[in-house]
Amino acid sequence: MPKLIESNVKSTLFKMAVPMLAGTIVMNTYNFVDTWFVSKLGTIPLAAMGFTFPVVMLFTFVASGIGIGITTLTSHAIGRADKKDASRIVTHGIILVILLSLLLSFFGYLSINTIFRFLGADESTLPLVKGYMKIWYMGAVFMAFPMMGKGILIAMGDSKFASLFMVAGALTNCILDPIMIFGLFGFPALGIWGAALATVIAQAVSSIWLLYLLSVKHHLLSFKRPEIPLFVKSVKRIMEFAIPGSISMMLMPISAAVITTLISKYGNVAVAAVSAAGRIEMFAFIIPMALGMSLVPFVSQNFGAGRLDRIKEAQIYSIRFAFFYGIFTAVLFSVAAPFFAGIFTKDKEVARIFILYVRTISFGYGMMEIHRYCGFFLTGIHKPVSATILNAVRVLVFLIPLSFLGSSYLGIRGIFSGRLISDIMSGILAIFFVTWTLKMKQPLMQKVFFKVEIPVK
Repeated sequence: MPKLIESNVKSTLFKMAVPMLAGTIVMNTYNFVDTWFVSKLGTIPLAAMGFTFPVVMLFTFVASGIGIGITTLTSHAIGRADKKDASRIVTHGIILVILLSLLLSFFGYLSINTIFRFLGADESTLPLVKGYMKIWYMGAVFMAFPMMGKGILIAMGDSKFASLFMVAGALTNCILDPIMIFGLFGFPALGIWGAALATVIAQAVSSIWLLYLLSVKHHLLSFKRPEIPLFVKSVKRIMEFAIPGSISMMLMPISAAVITTLISKYGNVAVAAVSAAGRIEMFAFIIPMALGMSLVPFVSQNFGAGRLDRIKEAQIYSIRFAFFYGIFTAVLFSVAAPFFAGIFTKDKEVARIFILYVRTISFGYGMMEIHRYCGFFLTGIHKPVSATILNAVRVLVFLIPLSFLGSSYLGIRGIFSGRLISDIMSGILAIFFVTWTLKMKQPLMQKVFFKVEIPVK
């Protein structure tokens, strides 16, 4: 049986998270490296990249939502020792990802002008945004695979290669970015468009390696012609998790789009500052993200095996970790904010807004991560709709209203303060809700749930 339902909980989570740390670091370098090189082109290209962020996030989270559905069902099948069902879910899931990626890219390509004008792009940034997104959409299918594949590999206990295939793509991106952006070694200088092309090629490298791992190493891919009735059944099962998961994650780019529109009222300088600060912010979540990637497969496997005791233990460890790590990160980022700002800009006003953003929002990082972890627990115990509702409360009840309210009274500082209050309140709510949900699950699992008897080591 898989070790995710056998070994000591703390050591299992640690052993899953450590190999993923390198993967989370390099995944974050995609946006960081792109932004750093583009920042050398000036404020306008940097602002243009900021406008692309909500749309790129939207696509990424749709793919990730489907990936969570595939990962949850695969992990659950492995917990039941049903390798055949796991293989069927992975194969049909990849076909589904390809079809949806092509569909979303087609409509996204046709609506570039409408969407980005709505987000606030003007005549100085819109041409750059259009060129970037046209290239990005052409390679969107490669963007989707890594979002889906890492969870499957973790569910198979292969955290090492789940990390390595992401490292390969990130290193490729780091090498290609300066070549394509600035035109080195005889390659034409493409500016911000070169950043898009480098990312597409890098993600293609990751995708090819992922497909190799799934088919050759883990034998989870079947290249036989899929039977339509079985494919439809698999899609329905995946979408039971993917739809609420995608809606939940789409709330993030939708809220980012609203906030970007709100910030754009303060000028391209403000958009550039927040865009750059958002890239730095990602590094605050690298370590907790490594643990977070492990939670859905861990919880789902143990749920499939009827081990609610191990799920509760994992909840305690993960919340404690997120809270204390959040305090450490807030202090570190507040002190280092001027240094971080200097990496991206020499413009004093951009730097001022950058520092204000980091020093305000960083004190909510821990509670934001707790909120995220609680969503993973709900998904793992087959409560994806509850996870979506929890996220909707954060975005629609707290974040967006408080951002508008803060902007009205305190300007851009009020927007940042609204985010901080939202993260703290939603984190507290999530802890109480998940604890109550697990308590309610206990008698139900004792009566009706499949239980696999596993000797605890």
